[in-house]
Amino acid sequence: MGLPTGFLEIERKDRSYEKVEARLKHWNEFLLPLAPQEVSTQASRCMDCGIPFCHNGCPVNNLIPDWNELVRRGRWQEALESLHSTNNFPEFTGRVCPAPCEASCTLNIDDNPVTIKSIECSIVDRGWDEGWIAPQVPARKTGKRVAVVGSGPAGLACAQQLARAGHAVTLFEKNDRVGGLLRYGIPDFKMEKRLIDRRMRQMEAEGVEFRTGVEVGQTLSIKSLLEGYDAVALTGGAEHPRDLEVPGRMFDGIHFAMDFLVQQNKRVAGDDEARAAPRGTINAKGKHVVVIGGGDTGSDCVGTSNRHGAASVTQLEVMPEPPLRENKAMTWPDWPLKMRTSSSHEEGAARDFAVLTKRAVGDNGKVRALECVRVEWVKGADGRVAMKEVEGSTFELKADLVLLAMGFLGPRKAGMVEQSGVALDPRGNVAANVTDYRTSVPRLFAAGDMRRGQSLVVWAIREGRQCARAIDESLMGTTTLPR
Repeated sequence: MGLPTGFLEIERKDRSYEKVEARLKHWNEFLLPLAPQEVSTQASRCMDCGIPFCHNGCPVNNLIPDWNELVRRGRWQEALESLHSTNNFPEFTGRVCPAPCEASCTLNIDDNPVTIKSIECSIVDRGWDEGWIAPQVPARKTGKRVAVVGSGPAGLACAQQLARAGHAVTLFEKNDRVGGLLRYGIPDFKMEKRLIDRRMRQMEAEGVEFRTGVEVGQTLSIKSLLEGYDAVALTGGAEHPRDLEVPGRMFDGIHFAMDFLVQQNKRVAGDDEARAAPRGTINAKGKHVVVIGGGDTGSDCVGTSNRHGAASVTQLEVMPEPPLRENKAMTWPDWPLKMRTSSSHEEGAARDFAVLTKRAVGDNGKVRALECVRVEWVKGADGRVAMKEVEGSTFELKADLVLLAMGFLGPRKAGMVEQSGVALDPRGNVAANVTDYRTSVPRLFAAGDMRRGQSLVVWAIREGRQCARAIDESLMGTTTLPR
């Protein structure tokens, strides 16, 4: 540890944002990175704890104190090697991960954690700028063929690790471009898609074959994959959205969040309207938008609606409003429940909590309002908390466009999952453990959201890496891939 008193002498300083009025005019990333010297200074705040709780918070087990110290000493290339040893795509997590590592940082006890996420992003961005990141072509080929189905972060990580182990890997994606929800679910203003394209070029040089526009279970059967490959990894994500089951749901103007976000991402990618929105354009311009769901997807809908030029944006959440600050004695170093205000919220949105939508109101087949009621969460005699409507609290909310961002119920069953015949867990996900990632069907593995349910990019990367190790070991009898 080079600067034992760094955390006492140096104040936390993080990346800033472009001003709201400027960033609302474009779809590009608007984070303003720190200068390299400032990043080194921030890295010197790391306490190099005897027990680094940041490791506990990070699903991929990043060696955070190690690369913090290397950055502090100006040894950026070594820091990059350390970072890549646990994380295939730190430029993704450095932009869209909620940073549970920072919540677990010892300095977060007084709300001043090390800027771990920003340092991580600075390391990998500099690595690309300096030309330090190159394809890692295996010294020998194993002669084994592996199919990976789904090109989100789990599939990408799994495919890259398997290719580096010397296997011939084919990555199948049903959409026209690679990336899964990284590509079409996350807006470009949070993560530009050139970052995915750059990794694709690296992976192609490492031997990964990408096949887009192929939907396994529809245009290609699971049976043919199992016949043509030595192993198959299912990494298709959790794409079954939770619906709003209320009267009036079928009014025009009520859409799933992903239908809205995918269209805009395709427009930014250069697709014409017919290709971006084959089933009809969803545009928030001049409309009173209501987003139902208080998570990250809902926040992305807020930011996208504001860039469209919405007349107003309201985000509803059925859970009660969380506290501004968590009780550290009760929660640290675990991920806390507290109020989180995203950059999209700062751009303009009304937020309302403990609100339940009862029905949609419309005219001539189009939605014009939502009838809502306030709720409270009451603990019953059995100790379980249940929702109770507040008597006399019904109100109507003007709504020309309603976006449903209420989470996902697991993988879509029609097609690949049903055709494969794999066993499902009680939540409807593909059943597989985190030791060998095997499903109930021989030579068929599963990882990421398809196995664990809706989760974070960083968890998907972890599972993709671990699944690759399990596949390599099953094919070769032993493995040198990291877990």
